[in-house]
Amino acid sequence: MVRRRAEHNECEIFSLEEVSLHQQDIERIEHVDRWCRDLKILYLQSNLISRIENVGRLKKLQYLNLALNNIEVIENLEGCESLQKLDLTVNFVGLVSSVLSLQNNTLLTELFLVGNPCAQFDDYRQYVVAALPQLQWLDGTEISRSERLRAAQGLEEVRRRVREQEKEHLRRRATEKEARMEKGDEERKPGCGGPASVETQENQEDQENQEEDEERREEDEERREEEFWNTPCAFTPESRLEAHRHLQEKKKGKEKRKEKQPKASRTLITADGRVMNVNEPKLDFSLTEDEENNTIVLNLEVYRHMDSSLLDVDVQPTYARVKVKGKIFQMVLPAEVKPDSSTAQRSQTTGHLVLTMTRAEGEIKVTKAVPRPASNSPADKERRRGVPERLEVDPSKRTAVDLTDIVPRQSTKEAPPTAAGHRLSDGFVDDPDVPPLL
Repeated sequence: MVRRRAEHNECEIFSLEEVSLHQQDIERIEHVDRWCRDLKILYLQSNLISRIENVGRLKKLQYLNLALNNIEVIENLEGCESLQKLDLTVNFVGLVSSVLSLQNNTLLTELFLVGNPCAQFDDYRQYVVAALPQLQWLDGTEISRSERLRAAQGLEEVRRRVREQEKEHLRRRATEKEARMEKGDEERKPGCGGPASVETQENQEDQENQEEDEERREEDEERREEEFWNTPCAFTPESRLEAHRHLQEKKKGKEKRKEKQPKASRTLITADGRVMNVNEPKLDFSLTEDEENNTIVLNLEVYRHMDSSLLDVDVQPTYARVKVKGKIFQMVLPAEVKPDSSTAQRSQTTGHLVLTMTRAEGEIKVTKAVPRPASNSPADKERRRGVPERLEVDPSKRTAVDLTDIVPRQSTKEAPPTAAGHRLSDGFVDDPDVPPLL
């Protein structure tokens, strides 16, 4: 996951200075302090992290964003010597006294605790301002000099009230955890009406009609879904984690149903050989013809930081096909090209894929031969017996002199010509005693 976020750094993680891992369903912070020692900015908001850990070795870390997580205590940040900004918005920090662990972070100037239970305590702001004299901003509001002076007055009484509110918060959290454990035990009992019991009952029933069973199953899922979201519950780390896992199970169920349904295959070439234009990755492109170099250039705007190993290029005489992360882009070319003379390159600035295809010198168009029906006429029979058949040529495309009609065809019934080449008259009688004329 960290390496995928390092594409802008040539996938090198050891020299990373900024990494964004938000909305990745992360439950624990691991390995970052060993892999990315030069890290200055770390985004971990909108995850399921319950503890601040494994960041103490990040000496250069300046900004840590842990908003919208399940953190209850501020801890393990003493080693972040360069920390300037810490965002813990909408977490579950109830021990406001845990801010004392930030006293060694002398460069810390901004802190966000809005949306946490401790932000509802009486004297919360006065306590934090007095505990962290290096702060300049708290919850987006600047700390003035007069406010800092007021915070130092009556500090012992403020601390006492804060401790009492923390004890009350801890008692409430213990009650919530106990109630949550009891609820979990009830859900695991058979026959209590939960999802497991419904599935067990359905499996025991006779499924005589598959369509009716499917409809009943969908109705049960909709009912359980409505009950889950309409049942009131306390806003706790446990309830938030439960909602997340419920959504994950629902997502997996949809994926399984999709796997059961066969996906219709995309038609790339029709049965009659017609090539289709396809753009599954929905990328912008341009197709130009370079008359000077006798080439056709296809500029496909693939993602800039995508690795070239995820591209598969196939150039054919009449079309070009590119697979982008498994999705097919296919384009019919305006003229025939030479696949063996084509090149594919990536732009170093934009990352676009450029296909340069050399046009073929002559286009070869294949047409289907239409067989001529056989004829039984006497003329055709005579022609098939001894007379050679002449090929029919379009007169407009004739490039040579037609020599077939120069000498007239001789009839077999006529008398043979004489030696001089003249035809005999009608009353002529051939006398063998008369010598031939010279």
